[in-house]
This record gives sequence, C-alpha cells and structure tokens, in this order.
Amino acid sequence: MDIKQIFINNETWIKEKLKLDEHYFENLAKGQNPDILYIGCSDSRVTAEDLMGVQPGEVFVHRNIANMVPNTDLNVMSVINYAVNSLMVDHVVVCGHYYCGGVKAAMQPADLGILNPWLRNIRDVYRIHHEELDRIENEEEKYKRLVELNVQEQCINVIKTADVQRAYRERNMTVHGWVFDIKTGKLIDLKIDFGAILKNIMSIYRLS
Repeated sequence: MDIKQIFINNETWIKEKLKLDEHYFENLAKGQNPDILYIGCSDSRVTAEDLMGVQPGEVFVHRNIANMVPNTDLNVMSVINYAVNSLMVDHVVVCGHYYCGGVKAAMQPADLGILNPWLRNIRDVYRIHHEELDRIENEEEKYKRLVELNVQEQCINVIKTADVQRAYRERNMTVHGWVFDIKTGKLIDLKIDFGAILKNIMSIYRLS
C-alpha cells in the first residue's frame, strides 16, 4: 500500500462525514460515551467497528494478539479499569475469531522466542481443556474449538477483576464472549453465563 494514499483517503473520509453532518468532528471532539468495551485480536482482518456496524465513539476498543486478558498485562488491565470505572461501560466483550494466527501458533510445540510468554497463556487454555480438545480428531475443528475456549477463559479473566465484580454488583454490568467467523462474516455469541461463572470463582477470586 502506498502510504500517501492513506492521506488521500483521509481527506475523502473527512469530506464524506462533513457532507452528512457539518458538525461531525466538533461533536466527536466533545468526548466519548461508549456503552461497550471490546477486547479483540490485532489481526488485520478483524476490525471491531466494521463487524459490529458501529460508529466512532460508540465502542472502546482494545486489541492484542489472540484477544488475551492476562492479569499480568498492565495494558489490558488499565483498559478495563478505565472503561469500567471512568467510561462506565455496561458491557465488556471478548471477541476471538476463527483462523487466529496466535491460537494456531500456540497449538504448535515449538520455541517461538519472544512470543513464548504470551502464547503460554493460550497453551494453558489447551492444558485446562486438553481432554475435550484431544477427543477432536479433525485438526481444523480442534483449532476452532480452542479459539472458543480461549474466549471463554479470557472472559473468566475479565470477571476475576475487582473493577468488573464491583460494576456487576452496583449496576449489573455484564461480560460477553463472541467469535467472529471470517469465512462467513458472522458474529457468534458463546452465551457466557456471567452469573454462574462469578458464583463458581468467588470463593477464590472475590475481590470486591
């Protein structure tokens, strides 16, 4: 891609927005009030706003390799803290996608250098669910199931945080697990049961 084309595209985008609303950017500059925190993958094929059909200002977005929520990552922990306590979002979404390179890499028994500590979080998901995964003979289906289980485990990591537990108690904030199917464009709701998960982990992870 020619980088100069980006700036041409930007000028075109500005004109299109102003044609619809001459105060569009003035209003955008006044602040944000999103209702959703979206935690997704950095994959260039998965753009949060496009797949949800939302506009700038409607969703607070955090992306990293394989949509992870490790408690040692100050980046994602800070995003959750700000979104929940300052932006007062009512929904936290963890969205994975089929054919995720990070999940695929974690399935390989190989030394991947600097990626090892990050991918270990996904390998831990495999370890937790190895009995189910090892029963799946089709490699592609196993890969897709690991994507789903990874989303589920990252949702649990979100629920473990004190900020989310407090927001759930005070304003009934909830957590969702989704998977984006690149082949069809469809969003799949994994129907994460926030209440049941919270009840199961509270003996250990009650923080608020």
